[in-house]
Amino acid sequence: MAKVDEQKIDQILNRGVEDIIIREDLRKKLISGQKIRLYFGIDPTGSILHLGHAIVLWKLKDFQDLGHEVILLIGDFTAKIGDPTGKDITRKILTDKEIRENFKTYKKQASKILDFTKVKIKYNSHWLSKLKFEDILKLASNFTVQQMLQRDMFQRRLKESLPISLQEFLYPLMQGYDSVAMNVDLEIAGNDQTFNALIGRDTQKIYNNKEKNVLTCKLLLGTDGRKMSKTYGNFIALEDKPNDMFGKIMSIKDELIDDYLELTTRLEKAEIDKIKEFSNPRDQKAVLAKEIVKLYWGEKEADLAEQEFNKVFKSKELPTEIEFFKTAKKNYPILDLLCDSGLATSKKEAKRLVEAGAVSFMKNEGVDDISYEKIINWKEQVELCDGMIIKIGSRNFKKVKLI
Repeated sequence: MAKVDEQKIDQILNRGVEDIIIREDLRKKLISGQKIRLYFGIDPTGSILHLGHAIVLWKLKDFQDLGHEVILLIGDFTAKIGDPTGKDITRKILTDKEIRENFKTYKKQASKILDFTKVKIKYNSHWLSKLKFEDILKLASNFTVQQMLQRDMFQRRLKESLPISLQEFLYPLMQGYDSVAMNVDLEIAGNDQTFNALIGRDTQKIYNNKEKNVLTCKLLLGTDGRKMSKTYGNFIALEDKPNDMFGKIMSIKDELIDDYLELTTRLEKAEIDKIKEFSNPRDQKAVLAKEIVKLYWGEKEADLAEQEFNKVFKSKELPTEIEFFKTAKKNYPILDLLCDSGLATSKKEAKRLVEAGAVSFMKNEGVDDISYEKIINWKEQVELCDGMIIKIGSRNFKKVKLI
């Protein structure tokens, strides 16, 4: 039997929740004390878990605390297809090696939230790779092309005459079969996965004659208001260092504060309401940032991160610790310099940073006089000197060490 705590159950079913299918049925099961089996699936198409993933992971933690059976599913087979949700083009097919490399540290990252002595980790390759063509035909026979075409991204591609691959049609069927193979009572997912989760609900009914509930969580936008994505560099990773995490949260758009308070913290509603009463958004974000850092790194690190942020942004001093970029070259094309020093992931990104006026240098480090020279010409050559500070935006610094 699972624990029955009506207040806790109602909080689970409401906070950060987009939709529940079927809400009354799921609540009845939880109130009865019936132990349910639930899962959250992640396709390892990338190696980083961020605050967007954390919303669902905390929901798993809530069910875990009540004594329910929790499964974290690694979609190592479905990752080969790639979920077409939100994509205008077919995903690149990943190799088994790339997939293994991506999920290698998932458990370590998710351990910041979940107690893995009470969580089962499963891999959908264990059953999907064993399906025969006859099995796939049987699975596909339960759904129509019209059903698949209801997906908004497919509608958009049809209007724009963009291709839709057959393997993308198979993706929701594969995800749906996960529910059958694990015989789950509940799937938890982001609200962008509603279509796939409902296919799983239908499939579970067809194969196991069992009603599977679906709980979808609200999506968290990135710091710039766009979808949280590595491509945009607007995500906050669970393993971001305290100073980086604090700084990124302070950079979110003001209109996102309410969502971040609800979705990324464990604060009670009364505490959140008090923070919302602050007249200055910066003060709201400072409390938010400290609370999130405390959640993942502890109170001491949160205090230090706040002090460091104030030192750099309020007092306009250099960070306490600046990573070195060691090089023997004294003259550097600016794009190469940014890439080689790790301040940009590609020349395309480096060019964008320069043209945006985000790149500057300080040749003579002085505590009382910190002045930077900005570079706006991406074709420029930079003459390096020992101790030179390279600054990107307001948070990223590197110090040159000539060798």
